[in-house]
Amino acid sequence: MAKIIIACCMLALFAIAPAFAGTKQISGISAIVNDEVITNTDVDKEYAQVQKEAEKLPTSDKTDLRTLAINRLIDRKLVEQKIRELDIKVSDEDVRLAIEDVKKQNNLTQQALEQALASQGLSFPQYKVQLKEQLERMRLMSQEVRSKIQVGEREMREYYETHRADYGGSSETFHARHIFFKLDPKGSAGDTAKVEKLANEVLVKARGGEDFVELAKKYSQDPAAAKNGGDLGTFKRSDMLAEIGNTVAAMKPGEVSSLVASPAGLHIIKLEEKSQEKGRSFEEVKDSIEEQLYKKKSDERFNQWVKDLRSAASIDIKHP
Repeated sequence: MAKIIIACCMLALFAIAPAFAGTKQISGISAIVNDEVITNTDVDKEYAQVQKEAEKLPTSDKTDLRTLAINRLIDRKLVEQKIRELDIKVSDEDVRLAIEDVKKQNNLTQQALEQALASQGLSFPQYKVQLKEQLERMRLMSQEVRSKIQVGEREMREYYETHRADYGGSSETFHARHIFFKLDPKGSAGDTAKVEKLANEVLVKARGGEDFVELAKKYSQDPAAAKNGGDLGTFKRSDMLAEIGNTVAAMKPGEVSSLVASPAGLHIIKLEEKSQEKGRSFEEVKDSIEEQLYKKKSDERFNQWVKDLRSAASIDIKHP
């Protein structure tokens, strides 16, 4: 069953791996953060999670995973302390509404939700605890980071202009017809000469003003082209064989090409129409750009905020 989405946007720092069962067994100390302890057991659990995540990374991107695990726990501990300091609270009703939202987004009944959680090794009460902690962290981010970020109209327009290709409008489309003459790669030089002679004769007719559609129906050795007057439809340059795509890109509407050789044979191409893809306007993509820039600024500011927390904290790492 698909993994339940607990929150829409959570940083790796907010990954939660609490111990829920009974009394926590005492273990050695790995670090002390402002007089609060991170145990070896905590680090072992986080290290196992980091290893799973690292399996998806290329070897060159893997660093000291145990150090990474300890640093994540330290950052998480600092965030927890800040939540207490600012007296950020999440009520039972807040948790209930969040759970209802999860059920709605995933189209789940209460029973189906509990079954999905069980498949992940979580009971429903454990899930409620995790969700409450995540909501606390999200409120902290909103209060300390996101509320202080602004994305201006000018900034969004500059991003739009720089990334126009992402929103269409940067590529041309073509409507063309062709007359095809097949060349047998195993044929003799005489056979090739006959095909080239016929193709050149038809080319003279096409450039002389004779109806291209009728010429395609009469001479084209592409069965489909013979039926529809050689119509290639509307396409982008990259959609066609390079020889055809490059040819139409250099032509003007109404123009008839010279003979074009491709691996299949010879082509005479008439460009009917060339147009610029309209793409989406700034107003159509404004909201998504704002969200993208807002997230980027949030991540950058949050990372700096955590660094500032670390620099002001008393941190004693015992066992890296």
